[in-house]
Amino acid sequence: MDMIDKFMHAVLSITFFVFFLHYRLFTSLVATARSLFKENVSGKVVLITGASSGIGEHVAYEYARRGACLAVVARREHRLRQVAAVCEIIGSPEVVYIVGDVAKMEDCQQFVEATVSYFGHLDHLVTNAGVTPVCMFQDYDDITKASPAMEINFWGSVYSTYYAYGHLKKSKGKIIVIASSTGWLFAPRLSFYSASKAAVISFYETLSYEFGGDIGITIVTPGLIKTEMTDGKFLSKEARLQLDPEMRDG
Repeated sequence: MDMIDKFMHAVLSITFFVFFLHYRLFTSLVATARSLFKENVSGKVVLITGASSGIGEHVAYEYARRGACLAVVARREHRLRQVAAVCEIIGSPEVVYIVGDVAKMEDCQQFVEATVSYFGHLDHLVTNAGVTPVCMFQDYDDITKASPAMEINFWGSVYSTYYAYGHLKKSKGKIIVIASSTGWLFAPRLSFYSASKAAVISFYETLSYEFGGDIGITIVTPGLIKTEMTDGKFLSKEARLQLDPEMRDG
């Protein structure tokens, strides 16, 4: 009887996990489609962090094709210039690029204020900037080297939202949060990345209740997507960004 109980418990656990996985994926896709594809964003002002590559870059292109005005933010000026130029070519009526580090509160204040000063208002905030520490917990010589995961992934989103809140409330705007499926689907060596994304999901789920109908919030939890991360660009245990395909494939 004990073996039957254990078997049934295992079956129910697996069934629940599969249902939960598909449910989260479905709700994420529906919310993303509603936010990005059904709304007419022509002429709206959209601020995107982490826009120099990966998801942020391509979200900027999608907004540009739909005629949105863009403020693209990242730390790499040369890449931002390239992204801004492409956005103008494919349909954005106006694009500004702003060099900034979301881990610095003063930078977040500056790029939000610069966007509003230039365009006069703000309609959408896309919090996308992130970094991925990849290391087994026990292999860290200095555990504080993993802190950029929270500083950039979590606090970078919080800072940006804090300074954008008043402007978004005035415009009845939206926040599009690029989280990750690792926030609820876990894997070895991604403990700090998963924790930071779980914090992001929990934070914005809570804000969706606090803001009510004042500001719309869409939380996107993508799975594996071809970006610099999937090409092997990670934050090492020494807190240095490095390209290491062997670490990705290991």
